[in-house]
Amino acid sequence: MPTTLLRGVLAISLVAICFLAFTPLQIAAVSSLNDKLSHTLAFLYLALLCDFSWPEADWNFTKALSLLGYGLFIEAVQAFLPHRFFSLLDLAADGLGLIIYSLMLPGLMRIAWVKSLRQKTANA
Repeated sequence: MPTTLLRGVLAISLVAICFLAFTPLQIAAVSSLNDKLSHTLAFLYLALLCDFSWPEADWNFTKALSLLGYGLFIEAVQAFLPHRFFSLLDLAADGLGLIIYSLMLPGLMRIAWVKSLRQKTANA
């Protein structure tokens, strides 16, 4: 999968997550999940996209910190919205998703098609 496509999916995902985080609407699919679980899964997903969008750099502190900064941005904006609030627990759940990705990555890279995807992506 070319890096351009992965980066496009990442960009769309970031915008969609912002919409879900900032909207006053209650989205049934989102509100039915535990809030902290939603944060953890979203950042696990974002970590995978971010990591494979820039395959020339291994999963590292810079990628993780960038995503955690995005989580902090969301929480900071929510602090100013009347229907939302700032939550350190949400930010911790975001970080947990990044930690889980870090722990899962060695196992993922043992799967041949995942490893080849990363190599193909690096050459695209």
